[in-house]
Amino acid sequence: MKNLFSMKDLTTEEIYKLLKTAESFAKGECWTPEEQTFAVNLFFEPSTRTKTSFEMAERKLGIEVIPFEAGASSILKGETMEDTLRTLESIGVDLAVIRHKQDAFYEDLAGKFNMRIINGGDGCGQHPTQSLLDLLTIKQEFGKFEGLKVTIVGDLSHSRVARSNTEALTTLGAEVYYSGPPEWFEGDAANSEYYVDIDEAISFSDVLMLLRIQHERHDSTMDHSAEHYHERYGLTVERENKMKPSGIIMHPGPVNRGVEIADSLVDSGKSRIFKQMENGVYARMAVLKHLLEK
Repeated sequence: MKNLFSMKDLTTEEIYKLLKTAESFAKGECWTPEEQTFAVNLFFEPSTRTKTSFEMAERKLGIEVIPFEAGASSILKGETMEDTLRTLESIGVDLAVIRHKQDAFYEDLAGKFNMRIINGGDGCGQHPTQSLLDLLTIKQEFGKFEGLKVTIVGDLSHSRVARSNTEALTTLGAEVYYSGPPEWFEGDAANSEYYVDIDEAISFSDVLMLLRIQHERHDSTMDHSAEHYHERYGLTVERENKMKPSGIIMHPGPVNRGVEIADSLVDSGKSRIFKQMENGVYARMAVLKHLLEK
């Protein structure tokens, strides 16, 4: 690997290798680059989990983090993303993590730089490191992917998390289903055999992966009130009581309590939401290691 733009970039073997490395970091293994290394995190969309998780991962590996604030950068003056990266590479930056609202922004950058580039989330496209931390969480829980039933619930058409996880989980042998407002699904997805009613999904899912309503990515005609969404499509206390005893709840965050999930369930025994956040550091450490090691 030289860059990580999409889960499509990874073979099954590479996914398992990254998960194995992440698990070793979770158990306390240490690794640092052979040479002094500099990284910059370019986040052009708001982020708490991904940005701080990458910064923690970088610092744990002994990587020097160069501060960068998108709202104070020369991009506001008209500088292109490519020229910004050229500047950073010229002054000695070895790796850049980029989040941008443009889908597949990385297609214009591939092959143009010696520095390593990681996609920290592109528009409604891909979020590979989120997928890896989700896979790590599932593997820790079940020890496998083959035969697991995973249902992704919510704003699928605008979710880069859903796209990355669908590709990865299917490749690894899991059965992926979908639920949520039909108008938030692309094409004929809502009419496919993999689209299920939320109450049906509750009954058979090993993993219930909830998604936030991304109001910022669609117009108001597609909105649902919080109360209506929670009652019709959310994980209520009553629905949680009908889950499989071994079933777990996941959510990439940020969580809207009382909308996609009842407030009391965020920290419940079935919830792995904060475990996902912990695993995010280990998964990103694994990606950084594999990109930087010689």
